[in-house]
This record gives sequence, C-alpha cells and structure tokens, in this order.
Amino acid sequence: MKRIWLFLVLIVALLAGGCVKQVARCTAPEDNPAHHYLRGMEALESGKIDLAQEKFDRALYCEENFSAGYGGKAIVAALKAKGTADAGYRAIEVARAEEYLEKTKKLIETDNDRFEYQLAVLRVAPVVKGKDWLDRAEAAYRAVQSIEKVDERRLDYYQGKEAAAYFMGLAYLEGYQFRKAEDKFRETLDSRKMGKWNEPADKAWKKTSKIVRAMGGITVGDVGKKIAVKDTVSRGDLTALLVDEMMIDKLFAGRIPVKSQLAAMKAEFTPADLLSHPFRDEVNTIMKWKVRGLEPKFDQTTKAYLFKPEDKVLRGEMAFILEDVLIKLTGDEKIATAYFGQERSPFPDVKTTSPYYNAVMNMTSRGIMEGELSGEFRFNEPVDGAEAILAIRMLQQKINIY
Repeated sequence: MKRIWLFLVLIVALLAGGCVKQVARCTAPEDNPAHHYLRGMEALESGKIDLAQEKFDRALYCEENFSAGYGGKAIVAALKAKGTADAGYRAIEVARAEEYLEKTKKLIETDNDRFEYQLAVLRVAPVVKGKDWLDRAEAAYRAVQSIEKVDERRLDYYQGKEAAAYFMGLAYLEGYQFRKAEDKFRETLDSRKMGKWNEPADKAWKKTSKIVRAMGGITVGDVGKKIAVKDTVSRGDLTALLVDEMMIDKLFAGRIPVKSQLAAMKAEFTPADLLSHPFRDEVNTIMKWKVRGLEPKFDQTTKAYLFKPEDKVLRGEMAFILEDVLIKLTGDEKIATAYFGQERSPFPDVKTTSPYYNAVMNMTSRGIMEGELSGEFRFNEPVDGAEAILAIRMLQQKINIY
C-alpha cells in the first residue's frame, strides 16, 4: 500500500512539473525568433551565408519549433551545396536541405508558416536541382497562390505574395525558360507599385527581356543558354559562342578552296591553362584560325603563353574580335582601316586614336553592336551574355548579306 501511495505522489509531482511554464531562453527585446529570422534572410540576400546560418540557429535556440528557422537553414544548406565542387560534400548539404524542409513542413501551424515553407521549397529547388526540379518549383508557386489567409503584415521579410512570382521568375531563369521568367518578373512589378521586390524584379526583367530579344528568331543550344544568363562573358565563353553557336569553323572552312590546305591547319600549341578546361576544343579551333583578340597572352608569372579563358571580355575587345571575324568571312581587308584618320568620334569615351576605334565604328555602323542612350559606347566595361549573343546574331545576319 505504501509503495502505491509513493508511486501516486511521484505521478502527481511529474504532472505538476509539466504544468510549470518553462523559462524563456531569449528575453531581450530583439533577441527573438522573428528578428533573427529576418536578419538571417537579409544576410542571405547579401551573400553572407555563414552569418545567415548563425541567425537561423539563434532563432531556433530561442524557439525550437520555429518553422521558418528551418526553412532558412534549408536555403543555407542548398547554397552551400551549390558553392562546392566536392560531390560528397554537396550530397551531404543537399540531404540537409531536404531534412530542414521536412522539419519546416511538420512544424507548420498557420498560413503564414505554410507560405514561408513553400517559398523555401521554391528557392531550394533551383539551387540543388535534382530530378524534375522545375516542376517542384512550379508546384510550390501554385501552392502559394492557393493560400487564402496570408497575413502580409506579419511577413517581415517577404512582405507579400508577389515575392513568390519573383522567385518563380528566378527559377525559370535558372531553367532557361526566358519568356516565362520575363512574365513572372512583370507579374511582380504589376502586383504593387512600391514594394520590396520591385527593384530586383525590375533589374531581372530588363536582363531577361534583353536575353529574349537576343534570342529572337534563332535557336540557341545549351552552351548559348548558359552563357546568356551571365552578367559577364569570359574569353572562353565568347570562344564557345563563336564556335558552337555561330559555327565559325564551318564558315571559315568554306573560304578555303584547297582541301589539303584546310586539313593541315591546326593550333600551334595548346596553352597550359586549357588542358582541363571545358572549352579547350573551341579555343583550339579559334587559335587555328588566328582570330585577332583571342590569341594567347604572355604571362609574366609563369613565363608562358596562356589563353586565360576566365578573363572577362570588355566591349571594346569584343568589337575588335568581331571585326576580325567579319574581315575573315568577307575577305574585305579595307574594313580594318575604314575609319582611320577621322578627326571626331561619335562616342565621348572612345577617342579616334584608340586602338579600338576602328572596330567600334565598324560594329556600330553595321548595327552589330550598340552604344548607350547617353552616347557612350562603354568600351571598357564587361560584355554580358545577352549582349554577346545579340552581337553574334547580328553579325550572322550581316554575313548573309555579303
């Protein structure tokens, strides 16, 4: 009887202890889950992945069942997976991203939680890719649209449903669905006049519109699509566009009447920095034809001639390169000196004495490249992917005229 009584006392004590309110871990005004989550998302926006993880960890320390904190950690893990070339490490981070998404889903209590979970899925899918990743992103976007009771006043970071359209646009851009991306960025801009996502959506819309314009009426392969979304084009990229998209080897070969002479043509050597480069064959093809502006460069450090495929191509350099392609394809050597001796330049940033002046004039006068509305050519600024594809497309059209 005594043992039973002691057992009952123990049960009562445990139940009473369970009713005692737990002491909060975080008590300072700004030391709360929502604040740390917001700071973590802002850190992601600035590319500060480690800081973001620290903030999400703190949010979850303050509240273990804070679902959005796990959604943030899922995005962090996805970005870490994207940023590594180590297949094993990448697989670990991808698995973590999926685990955190699953935890986020299990902790959903409100429509706002559901909204932030679907946005996390929408952001993770294009980063980690995987099977049917674009379908997964589209499903998350549709799920967001079906949520009826989102309290936008409590969406401290995303602020409104238009955020889903913006990130869906980024997903389409990652999947090279350029027209769909353009539509989603426009949808973001149309949703409200002044909002958090207007400025990035406007920038993305202008970039995507340029890509759509550049690709109008032509079929671009996988290499071209990957380069199209780049903010800067490298020497390797431009070489790949000329060889894989413009088929420059075939065009140049058509100008060589003696087949034995053609068979004997090859690059003099393969630069050491190209031995494991994905565009090695394309560069060797360009070197075979000795395209001016795409020759190997002498490197003072290694005391060797290197191609430097990762160096950015400036607009003046691209004009110089495309001018030489035009000369070789038309056989018109006069193009190389057509604008020598001019006293006044139409571009304030390109003097008539500049080594790029003749090339810039040849490209702009033929509509192959364009200046800015300000009047400048921006000869010393990098070429982006859309500009490069548009210029090559226009060059193709001009060659067909000759």
